[in-house]
Amino acid sequence: MKISSKDGYLLSFVLFISVFNYIAAQDLHFSQYFNAPLLTNPANTGFEPDADWRAGINYRNQWAGILDDPYKTMSAWADAQMFNNRFENGWMGAGMVLLKDVAGSGNLSSTKVYGSVAYHQLVGYKSLLSGGFGIGAVNKRIDVTKLTFNSQWNGRFFDVTIPNNEVFNATSVWYFDLNAGLNYAIFPSDNAYINAGFSVDHINMPSESFFANTTADTKVPMRFNTFLNGSFKVNNQWIVNPNVYVSVISKSTEIVGGMNAHYNLSGDGTTQLIGGLYYRVKDAFIPMVGVSVSSISATISYDATNSGLGTYSQTLGAYELSITKIGLFSDYGTNVKCPSVKF
Repeated sequence: MKISSKDGYLLSFVLFISVFNYIAAQDLHFSQYFNAPLLTNPANTGFEPDADWRAGINYRNQWAGILDDPYKTMSAWADAQMFNNRFENGWMGAGMVLLKDVAGSGNLSSTKVYGSVAYHQLVGYKSLLSGGFGIGAVNKRIDVTKLTFNSQWNGRFFDVTIPNNEVFNATSVWYFDLNAGLNYAIFPSDNAYINAGFSVDHINMPSESFFANTTADTKVPMRFNTFLNGSFKVNNQWIVNPNVYVSVISKSTEIVGGMNAHYNLSGDGTTQLIGGLYYRVKDAFIPMVGVSVSSISATISYDATNSGLGTYSQTLGAYELSITKIGLFSDYGTNVKCPSVKF
Protein backbone atom coordinates (compact mmCIF):
# COMPACT_ATOMS: atom_id res chain seq x y z
CA MET A 1 0.00 0.00 0.00
CA LYS A 2 1.39 3.39 -0.99
CA ILE A 3 1.04 6.19 1.56
CA SER A 4 0.48 9.70 0.22
CA SER A 5 2.43 12.69 1.52
CA LYS A 6 -0.59 13.95 3.41
CA ASP A 7 -1.24 10.53 4.94
CA GLY A 8 2.40 10.34 5.94
CA TYR A 9 2.18 13.71 7.69
CA LEU A 10 -1.03 12.67 9.41
CA LEU A 11 0.50 9.40 10.55
CA SER A 12 3.53 11.26 11.92
CA PHE A 13 1.21 13.71 13.66
CA VAL A 14 -0.81 10.91 15.26
CA LEU A 15 2.36 9.22 16.46
CA PHE A 16 3.69 12.50 17.85
CA ILE A 17 0.46 13.15 19.75
CA SER A 18 0.48 9.60 21.14
CA VAL A 19 4.08 9.92 22.28
CA PHE A 20 3.53 13.44 23.66
CA ASN A 21 0.51 12.29 25.68
CA TYR A 22 2.52 9.35 27.02
CA ILE A 23 5.31 11.72 28.07
CA ALA A 24 2.89 14.14 29.73
CA ALA A 25 1.10 11.36 31.58
CA GLN A 26 4.24 9.62 32.81
CA ASP A 27 6.27 12.68 33.85
CA LEU A 28 10.05 12.39 33.73
CA HIS A 29 11.37 9.00 34.76
CA PHE A 30 14.30 6.59 34.53
CA SER A 31 14.08 2.82 34.18
CA GLN A 32 17.02 2.60 36.61
CA TYR A 33 15.01 4.43 39.26
CA PHE A 34 17.16 2.82 41.98
CA ASN A 35 20.15 4.72 40.54
CA ALA A 36 18.26 8.04 40.74
CA PRO A 37 17.45 7.97 44.47
CA LEU A 38 16.63 11.65 45.00
CA LEU A 39 14.18 11.64 42.08
CA THR A 40 12.50 8.49 43.38
CA ASN A 41 11.95 9.82 46.91
CA PRO A 42 13.36 12.86 48.76
CA ALA A 43 13.53 10.68 51.90
CA ASN A 44 16.47 8.90 50.20
CA THR A 45 18.55 12.06 50.64
CA GLY A 46 21.66 11.23 52.65
CA PHE A 47 20.75 7.54 53.00
CA GLU A 48 24.05 5.82 52.16
CA PRO A 49 25.31 3.63 55.06
CA ASP A 50 28.74 2.98 53.49
CA ALA A 51 29.71 6.57 52.71
CA ASP A 52 29.39 10.20 53.77
CA TRP A 53 28.48 11.45 50.29
CA ARG A 54 27.54 10.21 46.85
CA ALA A 55 27.01 11.68 43.40
CA GLY A 56 25.68 10.41 40.10
CA ILE A 57 24.66 11.11 36.54
CA ASN A 58 21.88 9.55 34.46
CA TYR A 59 21.25 9.70 30.73
CA ARG A 60 18.26 8.31 28.81
CA ASN A 61 17.63 8.31 25.04
CA GLN A 62 14.09 7.25 24.13
CA TRP A 63 12.01 6.50 21.00
CA ALA A 64 14.79 6.97 18.45
CA GLY A 65 12.83 4.59 16.20
CA ILE A 66 9.75 6.88 16.20
CA LEU A 67 10.93 10.48 16.49
CA ASP A 68 13.49 12.22 14.30
CA ASP A 69 14.56 14.05 17.45
CA PRO A 70 14.48 11.42 20.23
CA TYR A 71 13.36 12.17 23.75
CA LYS A 72 16.51 12.73 25.83
CA THR A 73 16.60 12.97 29.62
CA MET A 74 19.72 13.84 31.63
CA SER A 75 20.31 14.35 35.34
CA ALA A 76 23.14 15.06 37.75
CA TRP A 77 22.68 14.69 41.48
CA ALA A 78 24.58 14.62 44.75
CA ASP A 79 23.79 14.25 48.44
CA ALA A 80 25.63 13.99 51.75
CA GLN A 81 25.10 13.14 55.40
CA MET A 82 24.96 16.01 57.87
CA PHE A 83 25.15 16.31 61.67
CA ASN A 84 26.11 12.66 61.94
CA ASN A 85 27.84 13.37 65.26
CA ARG A 86 25.05 15.60 66.62
CA PHE A 87 22.40 12.89 66.86
CA GLU A 88 23.09 9.67 68.74
CA ASN A 89 20.63 7.57 66.78
CA GLY A 90 20.05 9.60 63.65
CA TRP A 91 21.41 11.97 61.05
CA MET A 92 20.31 14.43 58.39
CA GLY A 93 20.91 14.50 54.67
CA ALA A 94 21.01 17.30 52.10
CA GLY A 95 21.06 16.94 48.34
CA MET A 96 20.48 18.56 44.97
CA VAL A 97 19.29 17.36 41.55
CA LEU A 98 19.64 18.98 38.12
CA LEU A 99 17.30 17.48 35.52
CA LYS A 100 17.12 18.31 31.81
CA ASP A 101 15.13 16.80 28.96
CA VAL A 102 14.57 17.70 25.30
CA ALA A 103 12.05 16.18 22.88
CA GLY A 104 10.77 16.62 19.36
CA SER A 105 11.43 18.96 16.46
CA GLY A 106 10.09 21.88 18.53
CA ASN A 107 12.78 21.31 21.15
CA LEU A 108 10.18 20.94 23.90
CA SER A 109 12.44 21.03 26.95
CA SER A 110 12.27 20.95 30.72
CA THR A 111 14.94 22.17 33.11
CA LYS A 112 14.46 21.35 36.78
CA VAL A 113 16.60 22.12 39.82
CA TYR A 114 15.61 20.54 43.13
CA GLY A 115 17.03 20.76 46.62
CA SER A 116 16.04 18.21 49.27
CA VAL A 117 16.62 17.47 52.94
CA ALA A 118 15.82 14.39 55.01
CA TYR A 119 16.10 13.11 58.54
CA HIS A 120 16.90 9.47 59.36
CA GLN A 121 16.08 8.02 62.78
CA LEU A 122 16.97 4.55 64.03
CA VAL A 123 14.01 2.76 65.61
CA GLY A 124 15.42 0.17 67.97
CA TYR A 125 18.39 -1.80 66.66
CA LYS A 126 16.97 -3.22 63.44
CA SER A 127 14.95 -0.55 61.64
CA LEU A 128 15.19 2.98 60.33
CA LEU A 129 12.52 5.60 59.64
CA SER A 130 13.26 8.44 57.20
CA GLY A 131 11.32 11.51 56.10
CA GLY A 132 12.25 14.12 53.54
CA PHE A 133 10.95 16.93 51.37
CA GLY A 134 12.17 18.87 48.37
CA ILE A 135 11.52 22.10 46.54
CA GLY A 136 12.39 22.84 42.94
CA ALA A 137 12.30 25.46 40.21
CA VAL A 138 10.99 24.26 36.83
CA ASN A 139 11.31 25.83 33.39
CA LYS A 140 9.39 24.53 30.35
CA ARG A 141 10.37 25.90 26.94
CA ILE A 142 9.38 25.31 23.31
CA ASP A 143 10.52 26.71 19.93
CA VAL A 144 7.26 27.21 17.99
CA THR A 145 9.15 28.41 14.89
CA LYS A 146 10.20 24.80 14.32
CA LEU A 147 6.64 23.44 14.50
CA THR A 148 3.89 23.14 11.90
CA PHE A 149 0.14 23.11 12.59
CA ASN A 150 -2.94 21.71 10.84
CA SER A 151 -4.00 25.19 9.69
CA GLN A 152 -0.75 25.41 7.66
CA TRP A 153 -1.57 22.43 5.42
CA ASN A 154 -2.18 23.81 1.90
CA GLY A 155 -3.33 20.56 0.34
CA ARG A 156 0.14 19.46 -0.71
CA PHE A 157 2.50 20.31 2.16
CA PHE A 158 2.77 22.33 5.35
CA ASP A 159 3.40 25.96 4.45
CA VAL A 160 5.13 27.77 7.31
CA THR A 161 4.23 31.16 5.81
CA ILE A 162 0.55 30.54 6.63
CA PRO A 163 -0.45 31.77 10.14
CA ASN A 164 -0.76 28.90 12.59
CA ASN A 165 -3.80 30.49 14.33
CA GLU A 166 -2.49 29.40 17.75
CA VAL A 167 -2.61 31.91 20.62
CA PHE A 168 0.62 31.46 22.55
CA ASN A 169 0.99 33.46 25.74
CA ALA A 170 4.65 32.47 26.16
CA THR A 171 7.21 30.01 24.84
CA SER A 172 8.85 29.71 28.27
CA VAL A 173 7.15 29.19 31.63
CA TRP A 174 8.48 28.95 35.20
CA TYR A 175 6.98 27.51 38.37
CA PHE A 176 7.92 26.04 41.76
CA ASP A 177 7.39 22.39 42.57
CA LEU A 178 7.14 20.60 45.94
CA ASN A 179 7.57 16.95 46.90
CA ALA A 180 7.80 14.88 50.08
CA GLY A 181 8.29 11.26 51.09
CA LEU A 182 8.76 8.62 53.79
CA ASN A 183 10.96 5.51 53.95
CA TYR A 184 11.07 2.59 56.35
CA ALA A 185 13.92 0.07 56.38
CA ILE A 186 14.48 -3.09 58.37
CA PHE A 187 17.74 -5.06 58.61
CA PRO A 188 17.16 -8.32 60.51
CA SER A 189 20.78 -9.41 59.95
CA ASP A 190 24.01 -8.36 58.29
CA ASN A 191 22.95 -10.40 55.25
CA ALA A 192 19.45 -9.01 54.72
CA TYR A 193 17.91 -5.58 54.18
CA ILE A 194 14.37 -4.57 53.17
CA ASN A 195 13.21 -1.03 52.39
CA ALA A 196 9.83 0.45 51.46
CA GLY A 197 9.02 4.04 50.57
CA PHE A 198 6.22 6.36 49.50
CA SER A 199 6.44 9.85 48.04
CA VAL A 200 4.26 12.52 46.43
CA ASP A 201 5.46 14.86 43.66
CA HIS A 202 3.84 18.14 42.56
CA ILE A 203 2.12 18.59 45.93
CA ASN A 204 1.33 22.23 45.10
CA MET A 205 -0.11 21.25 41.67
CA PRO A 206 1.49 24.17 39.76
CA SER A 207 -0.05 25.55 36.58
CA GLU A 208 1.75 24.83 33.30
CA SER A 209 0.62 26.19 29.91
CA PHE A 210 2.04 28.03 26.90
CA PHE A 211 -1.37 29.32 25.79
CA ALA A 212 -3.03 32.64 26.63
CA ASN A 213 -6.65 31.43 26.65
CA THR A 214 -7.54 27.85 27.45
CA THR A 215 -10.41 26.06 29.13
CA ALA A 216 -8.25 23.03 29.85
CA ASP A 217 -6.98 22.24 33.32
CA THR A 218 -3.36 23.38 33.22
CA LYS A 219 -2.42 22.16 36.69
CA VAL A 220 0.29 19.50 36.92
CA PRO A 221 -1.38 16.58 38.73
CA MET A 222 0.17 15.06 41.84
CA ARG A 223 2.30 12.01 41.23
CA PHE A 224 2.27 9.18 43.78
CA ASN A 225 5.28 6.85 43.97
CA THR A 226 5.94 3.77 46.04
CA PHE A 227 8.72 1.20 46.01
CA LEU A 228 9.81 -1.96 47.77
CA ASN A 229 13.33 -3.32 47.51
CA GLY A 230 15.60 -5.73 49.27
CA SER A 231 19.23 -6.76 49.38
CA PHE A 232 20.24 -10.30 50.34
CA LYS A 233 23.71 -11.80 50.57
CA VAL A 234 23.43 -15.37 49.29
CA ASN A 235 27.10 -16.26 49.87
CA ASN A 236 30.52 -14.67 49.52
CA GLN A 237 30.04 -14.45 45.74
CA TRP A 238 26.48 -13.16 45.25
CA ILE A 239 24.23 -10.36 46.52
CA VAL A 240 20.75 -10.19 44.96
CA ASN A 241 18.49 -7.13 44.93
CA PRO A 242 14.81 -7.69 44.04
CA ASN A 243 12.72 -4.52 43.78
CA VAL A 244 9.48 -3.07 42.44
CA TYR A 245 8.41 0.51 41.72
CA VAL A 246 4.91 1.89 41.12
CA SER A 247 4.13 5.44 39.99
CA VAL A 248 0.65 6.89 39.41
CA ILE A 249 -0.06 10.29 37.83
CA SER A 250 -3.51 11.29 36.66
CA LYS A 251 -4.94 8.21 34.89
CA SER A 252 -1.58 6.69 34.04
CA THR A 253 0.20 3.99 36.04
CA GLU A 254 3.78 2.80 35.64
CA ILE A 255 4.88 -0.48 37.24
CA VAL A 256 8.49 -1.66 37.02
CA GLY A 257 9.74 -4.80 38.74
CA GLY A 258 12.68 -7.16 38.58
CA MET A 259 16.01 -8.00 40.13
CA ASN A 260 19.69 -7.26 39.79
CA ALA A 261 22.62 -9.21 41.22
CA HIS A 262 26.20 -8.34 42.17
CA TYR A 263 28.93 -10.93 41.62
CA ASN A 264 32.13 -10.63 43.64
CA LEU A 265 34.94 -10.67 41.07
CA SER A 266 37.86 -9.64 43.25
CA GLY A 267 37.12 -11.68 46.37
CA ASP A 268 37.14 -8.65 48.65
CA GLY A 269 34.16 -6.93 46.99
CA THR A 270 36.14 -4.04 45.48
CA THR A 271 35.33 -5.24 41.94
CA GLN A 272 31.84 -6.49 41.16
CA LEU A 273 29.98 -7.53 38.04
CA ILE A 274 26.35 -6.33 37.90
CA GLY A 275 23.52 -7.88 35.91
CA GLY A 276 19.74 -7.70 36.04
CA LEU A 277 16.41 -7.90 34.28
CA TYR A 278 13.32 -5.72 34.78
CA TYR A 279 9.90 -5.44 33.21
CA ARG A 280 7.72 -2.35 32.81
CA VAL A 281 4.17 -3.67 32.71
CA LYS A 282 2.59 -3.49 29.23
CA ASP A 283 5.60 -1.63 27.87
CA ALA A 284 9.11 -3.11 27.88
CA PHE A 285 11.62 -5.68 29.06
CA ILE A 286 14.71 -4.01 30.55
CA PRO A 287 17.99 -5.97 30.71
CA MET A 288 20.84 -4.30 32.61
CA VAL A 289 24.60 -4.87 32.89
CA GLY A 290 27.33 -3.00 34.72
CA VAL A 291 30.44 -3.03 36.82
CA SER A 292 31.46 -1.63 40.19
CA VAL A 293 35.12 -0.84 40.85
CA SER A 294 36.05 0.50 44.27
CA SER A 295 33.82 3.55 44.84
CA ILE A 296 32.45 3.91 41.27
CA SER A 297 29.58 1.97 39.68
CA ALA A 298 28.42 2.15 36.06
CA THR A 299 25.35 0.41 34.62
CA ILE A 300 23.64 0.49 31.26
CA SER A 301 20.15 -0.77 30.48
CA TYR A 302 17.93 -1.05 27.42
CA ASP A 303 14.14 -0.83 27.17
CA ALA A 304 13.07 -3.43 24.60
CA THR A 305 9.54 -2.28 23.74
CA ASN A 306 6.82 -4.94 23.64
CA SER A 307 3.80 -2.58 23.67
CA GLY A 308 1.77 -1.25 20.72
CA LEU A 309 4.48 1.33 20.02
CA GLY A 310 6.75 -1.56 19.04
CA THR A 311 4.88 -1.80 15.72
CA TYR A 312 6.16 1.64 14.73
CA SER A 313 9.51 1.62 16.52
CA GLN A 314 10.50 -1.91 15.40
CA THR A 315 10.71 -2.76 19.13
CA LEU A 316 13.35 -0.04 19.59
CA GLY A 317 12.86 1.57 22.97
CA ALA A 318 15.40 3.42 25.10
CA TYR A 319 18.89 3.01 26.38
CA GLU A 320 19.97 4.39 29.71
CA LEU A 321 23.32 4.99 31.39
CA SER A 322 23.95 5.52 35.10
CA ILE A 323 27.24 6.31 36.87
CA THR A 324 27.50 6.77 40.66
CA LYS A 325 30.36 7.45 43.05
CA ILE A 326 30.50 7.35 46.83
CA GLY A 327 33.08 8.87 49.15
CA LEU A 328 34.15 9.77 52.67
CA PHE A 329 34.87 13.15 54.21
CA SER A 330 37.51 11.62 56.50
CA ASP A 331 40.20 8.99 56.06
CA TYR A 332 39.06 7.48 59.36
CA GLY A 333 35.82 6.18 57.83
CA THR A 334 32.17 7.00 58.30
CA ASN A 335 30.06 6.89 61.43
CA VAL A 336 27.85 3.99 60.31
CA LYS A 337 24.64 3.83 62.33
CA CYS A 338 22.84 1.09 60.43
CA PRO A 339 24.23 -2.08 58.82
CA SER A 340 24.50 -2.63 55.10
CA VAL A 341 24.70 -5.76 53.02
CA LYS A 342 28.18 -6.04 51.49
CA PHE A 343 30.89 -8.52 50.62
